[in-house]
Amino acid sequence: MAKVITPRAEDYSKWYNDIVVEADLAEQSVVRGCMVIKPYGFAIWEKIQNVMDGMFKETGVENAYFPLFIPKSFFSREAEHVAGFAKECAVVTHHRLMNDPDGKGIVIDPDAKLEEELIVRPTSETIIWSVYKNWIQSWRDLPILCNQWCNVVRWEMRTRPFLRTSEFLWQEGHTAHATAEEAQERAEQMVHVYAKFCREWMSMPVIVGRKSPNERFAGALDTLTIEAMMQDGKALQSGTSHFLGQNFGKSFDVQFADKDGSLQYAWATSWGVSTRLMGALIMSHSDDEGLVLPPKLAPIQVVMVPIYKTEEEFDAVLAKFKEISKALKAKGISVKIDSRDTLRPGFKFAEWEVKGVPVRLALGARDLAKDSIEVFRRDTLSKKTMPLKDVVERIPSLLDEIQENIYQKALDFRASNVEKCDNWDEFCEKIQNGKFLLCHWDGTPETEQAIKEATKATIRCIPMDSFVYEEDGKDIYSGKPSKQRVVFAIAY
Repeated sequence: MAKVITPRAEDYSKWYNDIVVEADLAEQSVVRGCMVIKPYGFAIWEKIQNVMDGMFKETGVENAYFPLFIPKSFFSREAEHVAGFAKECAVVTHHRLMNDPDGKGIVIDPDAKLEEELIVRPTSETIIWSVYKNWIQSWRDLPILCNQWCNVVRWEMRTRPFLRTSEFLWQEGHTAHATAEEAQERAEQMVHVYAKFCREWMSMPVIVGRKSPNERFAGALDTLTIEAMMQDGKALQSGTSHFLGQNFGKSFDVQFADKDGSLQYAWATSWGVSTRLMGALIMSHSDDEGLVLPPKLAPIQVVMVPIYKTEEEFDAVLAKFKEISKALKAKGISVKIDSRDTLRPGFKFAEWEVKGVPVRLALGARDLAKDSIEVFRRDTLSKKTMPLKDVVERIPSLLDEIQENIYQKALDFRASNVEKCDNWDEFCEKIQNGKFLLCHWDGTPETEQAIKEATKATIRCIPMDSFVYEEDGKDIYSGKPSKQRVVFAIAY
């Protein structure tokens, strides 16, 4: 196979880009900063979307859709929120094109200027809360639990497929509540939904925690996050959930009559994950041979490659594969028989390895005669022969084993790269080598900013469900008293 993937140790960034291209996940668009998600890549995203959508709905969330365009004036109502996105906004100023009178092609019609400019949504809090004002009059109207699957635009100068693009796909949940406690509970519930999905479906261990004030979402009173370690030791923020207080309720005058008849402002949350999870999937598990996919998210869980010399042998092998395929599909397993007659088996093996298909079955005339079949595991790059009669029964448990092995491998890697650190010089050295460092922090944004400027490391989170170290100590940088360790890392 002519395709070559740059080794991780040689150039991690190029390795990542090579996998995106060679595994047929995405390609660059003619529009700068945007990408084309190809069918194989989109099939993975669809699985992510379908599973997560079901998890949301189990908590009472309903899907809706809100406009792509947001009046510029809406952003003026919440100063902190607009400040967080102002430099990334794409702005629509005109609504019509025309032929250039000088014959130089198509130009913007100067008479078609909009009365008010429209922002292409970078996120939807403002447009959604302008709608919630119409939906909420009484406490009986609450809570509202809405989610939308859509695209957003954040004008990025430096882009990388899936990790950071000017346009990307995501879901954004927006809920309205009668009390602060209810909203805070929802924000925490959703970050744990994300964590469960990442651990159980993506086989990706994550740390759940709170963001420091410097790292909070623009306009939020509290931001919860899941942070994952990639194979270069850098952190990837993989999902966030925000308690927005009454900021948007007040900005858009969303009031309701409570049980006593008094007018109250609604309390808000928002939460989201994006196609960045595709980048996380690649960087958490893949190797120098290509993509490695957890079986639960693989578009094709089992690929079958016939080995034959004659048409008669091909017919016999294909008939057996069809029999196995039918039985596996009845068990809910996705299967593909690669019967292309223009490619040699070795080429097919390499192609499906690059694409990360968890299990490959190879069968030839000799195997049929011996009642055996070759089974290849993508996670370990190992193969063995098993009785043909056992393969249908064995595959489901093998896929479960692969799913667990991929998770354990990522968990072990993280465990070997997480350390406590109490010495500044040691911190500066280790943080550059790809580590999550558990350090004391004095709680001030000034210290956090100074550490970032000195090392590019940020507080990824104040841990909630793991790595919680509530103990007295001294700040790694300032030496001031501290009550708890936080997670520092260099992030994407």
